[in-house]
Amino acid sequence: MQPSLPRGLSRRTLVTATAAGLVAAVGAPSRAAGAASTRFHTVGRVKAAPDGFVRYSWPGIYFEARFRGTGVGIVLDDSVNDYDVQVDGRTATTLVTPGRTTVWVDGLSDSEHRVRLVKRTESPWSEGRFGGFVAAAGGAILARPAARRRQIEFIGDSYTAGYGNLSGTRDCSSNGGVDRNTDSDLSFGALTARHLGADYQINAISGRGMVRNYNGSSPGTDFRTYYDRALLSVEGDVWQRPAGWRPQAAVIGLGLNDFSTPLNPGERWGTQAELVAAYESAYHGFLDTLRARYGPRTFLVVSATSLGSSPFAETVERIARTRNARGDERVAYWYYDDPALDHLGCDWHPSAPDHRIISGLLDDYLATLPLCW
Repeated sequence: MQPSLPRGLSRRTLVTATAAGLVAAVGAPSRAAGAASTRFHTVGRVKAAPDGFVRYSWPGIYFEARFRGTGVGIVLDDSVNDYDVQVDGRTATTLVTPGRTTVWVDGLSDSEHRVRLVKRTESPWSEGRFGGFVAAAGGAILARPAARRRQIEFIGDSYTAGYGNLSGTRDCSSNGGVDRNTDSDLSFGALTARHLGADYQINAISGRGMVRNYNGSSPGTDFRTYYDRALLSVEGDVWQRPAGWRPQAAVIGLGLNDFSTPLNPGERWGTQAELVAAYESAYHGFLDTLRARYGPRTFLVVSATSLGSSPFAETVERIARTRNARGDERVAYWYYDDPALDHLGCDWHPSAPDHRIISGLLDDYLATLPLCW
C-alpha cells in the first residue's frame, strides 16, 4: 500500500527523498521557521514577505546555514520549482515541486553541519517561497555562514540557466520535460563559482535576448525588461541591491536568442544589419548600467559562442573593443567553443558534460584577468 502524501507534496518528491536515505518526514511548515529565517546566507535576489518567508524567481538561488544536531528541516512553499538539499557538501535529496511543507533531513551525527538549499529550475512567471531552516529536537540553528569575499554575477539566457542540461537526449518530451531535466546548480556559472569559492547570482531567462527574443517572440520586451526585478512576473518590481553585493566580475551571455533565428515579417528590424545596430546600441547601454551600478573595478566579461554564420560573435567582440578604446579596460571578450561539446541537453542545449567543459574554459579565461579578488 502506498503511503498517503502531505498536501502539496508530489509523490516523486517523496520517492526521491526516501531514496536518499536521510529524509525522515515531510509535514506542515514549522511555526519556528520565522525565528530561523534570519540565520541563513544568500546573495540571491529575494524579497521578504510579511509571514517571514522570502520570495524569489531567478534560477540557481541558494540558501545556506549552519546547524548543530541530528537533523534539519527545510521550510518551503513552492509547487512549481525543483530543489536540491545538500548537507555537508553532499546532496541529501532532490525535491520536485514540493508544495507547502517542511522537509526533514535527519539521521545525522550529533555534531555541527552545513546545509544548502538550491533552486534548480527557472520560474519567470511564478515565484518560490522559502521559510528558513529549523533544527531537529535538541539541536539549534547556528549563526549564519560568513559571506564569501569573491562574488560573480552570471547574466544570460538558457545557456546560463542550465536549460535541460541533465537530459541525454535533445527531445525531452518523453523523459520528464525541460524542468525535470534542468539543474542550474550544474550550470557552467555555478561550477566556476564553486571552483573559485565565490558567491554568485545566476540572472538568466531562457528565450530572452538583448533586444530580440527567440524567433521574435514577445515583441516589445527583452531581457532588459526584467533584469532589475527580484520577482520577474511583477511589473515594476525592483530588487534592492544590498551594499555587500558588488561582484568582482559579471559574465554576460546575451545574443543567442537575438541571432539564432531569421527575422520574421513584421518584426521591427527590416534587415539583419538593423538588428545588429540595435543590439550593439542596447548592449552598450546595458554595460553602462552595470558599470554605474558596480563601479570601475568590476570586470564586465562579454561572451559569445559558435552560432553558425550569424554576426553574434563578431558583434560582441566589437563591443568589447569599442569599450576598451573608450578607456574602459575592464570590459573583456570571452569566446568559448570546444569540439567535445555534444549539445545533448533539451532542444540542442549544452548537456551537463558540456557545462563542465565550458566551466573549465571560463576558469582558464578568468585566470588571465587581473581580478581584484
